[in-house]
Amino acid sequence: MALSEIYEGGSRSKAARVGGVGRQTVRDWVVRFDARGPGDLVDGKAPGNVCKLSIHHREALLALVESGPIPAVHRVVRRRLKDLVQWLWDEFRIEVSETTLEHRTVKRTHIRQP
Repeated sequence: MALSEIYEGGSRSKAARVGGVGRQTVRDWVVRFDARGPGDLVDGKAPGNVCKLSIHHREALLALVESGPIPAVHRVVRRRLKDLVQWLWDEFRIEVSETTLEHRTVKRTHIRQP
């Protein structure tokens, strides 16, 4: 209804009131509608953040986890998320949080959480 208000000549403010949403939401809908048509508005999935780790980074991380730490060298008997986050920074200068690493990488690459 909000988009029809706009395309009938109404303002975005009025369309926001009709649709029960904010003006920014109406603007986003208009941009999506203009770019991809009405079908994208029905079940369009939010794009979310782009993953900072390429397939190369994920493969290197998986290899690191599968090889396991050497207790005498690494001073740990298993890799923790904070160890993996630090390793990513040291190796690739990629900063990710432990939560992001767990949800986006560990679960997708089937790295088992200790």
